[in-house]
Amino acid sequence: MIEIRPFDGLGKANLGWLDTSFHFSFSGYHDPDRMNWGRLRVWNDDWIAPKSGFPEHPHRDMEIITYVRKGTISHRDSLGNSGATEAGDVQVMSAGTGIAHAEFNLEDEPTELFQIWIMPDRTGLPPSWGNRAFPKGGRSRQWVTLASGDAEGSGENDPLRINADARILAATLNVGETLAMPLDPARYYYLVPIDGSIDVNGKAAHSRDGIAIRRESALQITAADTVELLMVETA
Repeated sequence: MIEIRPFDGLGKANLGWLDTSFHFSFSGYHDPDRMNWGRLRVWNDDWIAPKSGFPEHPHRDMEIITYVRKGTISHRDSLGNSGATEAGDVQVMSAGTGIAHAEFNLEDEPTELFQIWIMPDRTGLPPSWGNRAFPKGGRSRQWVTLASGDAEGSGENDPLRINADARILAATLNVGETLAMPLDPARYYYLVPIDGSIDVNGKAAHSRDGIAIRRESALQITAADTVELLMVETA
């Protein structure tokens, strides 16, 4: 099963400083058929104006992954963590028993990012935050794991650790290149081409479309453009 969810058909909200599209039900957008995909609960496609952002607000018992597409996002939280995450890099916040955070674009240019929420395997865990740079050069025609429930998370080049049976994967393809991978038909996969068009097992998808995949044993992606890919695999 492969379902293409066109970007233009996603839920929308525009607050002036924030222009966002919802792959799943979120805030004022509700679609009973798009509540989650396995343990993947939220995938928001955010554009944040310069010198603006999300003021401090709380979360609990959720794994929140931010992938920055363009610009920079700056983080601070109630644990005393702070840091900036740049384009191509990732931050992970495990909300656990509770954490409050603020996310701001402090730059002079807009920031574009994906905000991804995954339901944790266990509730009531200690909250934490971390970010890491992942050079794009290592993603050519191969998947690189950015965050994972299996990760140790301690080494400089390790994926960031999340408290969920899930992985966040990234790859890049040039025009005409193909990337194949085996799939577990029992798991859920959600793929988004960030900036180009692709063919996925014979189905066409375009920039920032959502591609929901399940009960497939293999995936073959062919790039119609030079494209960056982001995918979540989860129970």
